[in-house]
Amino acid sequence: MILPMDAPMDAEQKLPFPTRPLRLGDDIVEEYIIPDDKKQEVLELLYFFENAPSLDEEMYDLHEGKTFIVREFRVTWENGQNWLVSPYYPNSGGTVIDWVPPDDEDDGSEDEYGEDEYGQDDDGVSLLDEDDDSAIFGDEDDGKPPF
Repeated sequence: MILPMDAPMDAEQKLPFPTRPLRLGDDIVEEYIIPDDKKQEVLELLYFFENAPSLDEEMYDLHEGKTFIVREFRVTWENGQNWLVSPYYPNSGGTVIDWVPPDDEDDGSEDEYGEDEYGQDDDGVSLLDEDDDSAIFGDEDDGKPPF
């Protein structure tokens, strides 16, 4: 059931706005046409993190690798569910979980040497020197285990 545009909105129901087809690869989903005066309300309804950003705030889409102004967001109806997505969604699939402030573009998973918290690079290859036993024996390597 589609509610009138002035009815209270529920995140679990289809929103009370007209839709248009949106191609996503080989699929076609429905994209809502949301009036500007309802965008803040829709953002607050579908933004499932604390404190929805301002419509004028800039965000970075991790999938697309580009920034956008929040008011450019899109909302789709797919598989019986509303999806809050970036304006680049048809290109790269970025949903609200892929939005970060522009200064957080680096998600922090790698340190300055390109390794993650487990000492591995992006391919899961260990970056520890094969001849460096410090990971096993500690900083002072006398060739004896520390126990």
